Amino acid sequence: MARCTKEEAFATHEQLLDAAERVFYEQGVSRTSLQAIAEAAGVSRGAIYWHFKNKADLFNAMMARITLPMETTLQCIGADDGRDPLDALQHAILDAMRKISSDERTRRVLEVATLKVEYVDELLAVKARQLQTQTEAVQRMALSLQDASTRQAVILPISPLMAAQGLHALVVGLIHTWLLAPQAFALVKVAEVSIGAYLTGLGLTVRR
Repeated sequence: MARCTKEEAFATHEQLLDAAERVFYEQGVSRTSLQAIAEAAGVSRGAIYWHFKNKADLFNAMMARITLPMETTLQCIGADDGRDPLDALQHAILDAMRKISSDERTRRVLEVATLKVEYVDELLAVKARQLQTQTEAVQRMALSLQDASTRQAVILPISPLMAAQGLHALVVGLIHTWLLAPQAFALVKVAEVSIGAYLTGLGLTVRR
């Protein structure tokens, strides 16, 4: 049998991720077998193991394809020393919200990750990755809030870490609530107002 080219291997890789998105969304993660994903992709079960170690590895690759742009946005916070840290933080969060609300694939994958996954034994690696991503996001938010309070000569009523944890919970809560009923409210607008109110409550001056 001829060896497949890099282009063919990449095409199969993407085909499997596309199929995983569809089947996970329709059936939930725990109830989906690798065989079902292979059949949906039109390939053999062996093809999955050529590209992925197990279901968790496949799930994380599916998530990375969608969420990495948002993670990269948060990682850029603080990279430009000349930019107001609070302004940069708000823009990073709202840019992520815009992508979630406007991009169907992003919304579908986040719905799978938020509403259709159970952290059973085979998916503990998924939980570990999401916890790592959450920890890194909170840490970057804390640094931005600390920098903003220093520049504005404001003493935060709680520690920057606690403030960041609250902000992160607000953001995640808004996304989760919106995914349950996207027509219920405008995600970006409500996020902008809510985040502004939260930051003002910390004593920080927010640009309008």
